[in-house]
Amino acid sequence: MTPSHILTGEEPEHLTQAARRQARVDPLAALRAPGDPPWDVYLTGTVFLDIIFTGLDTAPVRGTESWARGMGSSPGGVANMAAALARLGLRTALAAAFGDDHYGEYCWDALEQGEGIDLAASRTVPGWHSPVTVSMAYEGERTMVSHGHEPPPEAVFGQDGAPARPPRARAAVASLTPGRSAPWIADAARAGTRIFADVGWDETGAWDLSGLADLEHCEAFLPNAEEAKRYTGADCPRQAAHALAEHVPVAVVTLGSDGAYAVDRRTGETAEVPAIAVEALDPTGAGDVFVAGFVTGTLAGWPLADRLAFAGLTAALSVQEFGGSLSAPGWSEIGAWWRRVQSVPGQEPAALSRYAFLEGLVPEELDRPWPLRRAVPTIGFRRSL
Repeated sequence: MTPSHILTGEEPEHLTQAARRQARVDPLAALRAPGDPPWDVYLTGTVFLDIIFTGLDTAPVRGTESWARGMGSSPGGVANMAAALARLGLRTALAAAFGDDHYGEYCWDALEQGEGIDLAASRTVPGWHSPVTVSMAYEGERTMVSHGHEPPPEAVFGQDGAPARPPRARAAVASLTPGRSAPWIADAARAGTRIFADVGWDETGAWDLSGLADLEHCEAFLPNAEEAKRYTGADCPRQAAHALAEHVPVAVVTLGSDGAYAVDRRTGETAEVPAIAVEALDPTGAGDVFVAGFVTGTLAGWPLADRLAFAGLTAALSVQEFGGSLSAPGWSEIGAWWRRVQSVPGQEPAALSRYAFLEGLVPEELDRPWPLRRAVPTIGFRRSL
């Protein structure tokens, strides 16, 4: 019998051929109905070419040369989130500027053809080079150096860098900027799109929640522990989550190696899930994969604790591969992890039960036409015929 979450060849015509080949598990299958938005998630932002060095014993030392034991290249920036969502079976649309160079061409191909992400709202900007980030991973941490220039926004989308009218979508993921408002967020929320938001480090040092003008349009806010404490003045991240829930319906605070804690103001529910211990090769993009997992569980209507557990699992699986976007796990990796972890002797039944909800999601064997793309040492290799 074919499980209800397996696609049965009835995908809508707007899905790309790559998406038809790759998508085998649809976590929203039971919820889909005629008249639904064509997209599950919409994103906009900057796509970088990420060049990642791993296997460094220590941080680079001034005046010396360091050799890395591993290297990979992949699309980065907002591409991390887009790829993670698409690999979890969500129909994903991305509006972004792409450089008019080989880097931009590679990133476009990797996202559209490789991951099945819709780029109809994206543009290639003539004469503009792709932003680049070099990431160095060591001791479970990373150091990044980036270079890029803002594309002329009026020549790409609109004044705020996004299409004047976002496409209809069940959800959108936004990165809030202190002191700035992005009109597309309010427009999307008014159209019924559920907004999930994270935030970067506040370089101004103000850490003023009122400066996050678009927070009022968001359903969920997902900062890390330090950001949450600074924005609320709370002494601990759990207190900070409760304080944030006064401003947004769902507050999720990531706790690093301690897992994550969440508060749902509407139901009064709280949940805390410990992190999964793994050997990290590269933590690039793990936060984006966590958000993608939480969005997936929310749209599928899962309980809060299951959403947290799934988000943490997908993030943990991602750090075992190179790069941000192409390290994100698909359902094959999730299913393989679930089958493997149950076979390890001495597992605590209580710990296993936390992930028992996966039993009804992942099929026993998931057929895949080719392995997921991973980061490659260089983008200059020719494809084999």
